[in-house]
Amino acid sequence: MTVKISTYRLLFTLLLCIVQAKGAELYAQHTSSKADSVINMPQARKHRITSTPIHQNSATLDSLGRKNDKSMNEVTSSKEVNPSLLKTDSIPASEQKPLFVPNSTRAVWLATVIPGGGQIYNRKYWKLPIIYGGFMTCAYALAWNNQYYKDYSQAYLDIMDNNPKTDSYLDFLAPNYDITGKEDWLKKVLKQKKDSYRRYRDLSIFAFIGIYLVSIIDAYVDAELSNFDISPDIGLQIEPTVINNHNLSRNTLGVQCSIKF
Repeated sequence: MTVKISTYRLLFTLLLCIVQAKGAELYAQHTSSKADSVINMPQARKHRITSTPIHQNSATLDSLGRKNDKSMNEVTSSKEVNPSLLKTDSIPASEQKPLFVPNSTRAVWLATVIPGGGQIYNRKYWKLPIIYGGFMTCAYALAWNNQYYKDYSQAYLDIMDNNPKTDSYLDFLAPNYDITGKEDWLKKVLKQKKDSYRRYRDLSIFAFIGIYLVSIIDAYVDAELSNFDISPDIGLQIEPTVINNHNLSRNTLGVQCSIKF
């Protein structure tokens, strides 16, 4: 009877040990699966966790718990990117400058009062050297032709008055040049020179006025076309087409040209 009781106690003790070992193993597996589910969160980075053998003792379970806590801290303490350090191509709407659209009336008035003022208002500064260069050229031509016109006019007047003391026309001749018998020829030449330089002087004045008017017109046109739509859709398109010829009661092939706006 005593032997049976001892046998039952031994079997019962072994059964308790087996149950305790199975419980520890299930607890370890449950802790490991929970740690894996936490690490694989959508906002965390992907980490590869190497599997380690799980022993059925408390020391192994504690080390696994500390490892999971360390991985969780690394995931949750990841550095956030400062949006201010990111370079973006777009400019905030508050910092964008409004598009400049010039007024054609103001551009005309400025170009009329100040030569080149319309181009400055339209912000077309590269046109200023052209305009002022034209003005300077016309001014130089005007002064040059006007000076020669005055000289030839005075020489022509001196040779026509038959006064020996007024002989400015001799300045246009070689020294000691004898004009005896050549007075009529010299009068004709001086008159032609006088008329030619007067015409050149007048043309210089007209050119000066023309550049002035062109600067005004350019300022007006430039201001009007400042917001003109120039997009890739504008262009000429050539394509084959079928033409209905009612006179011949048949269709003919042709080429169609169309302009896109």
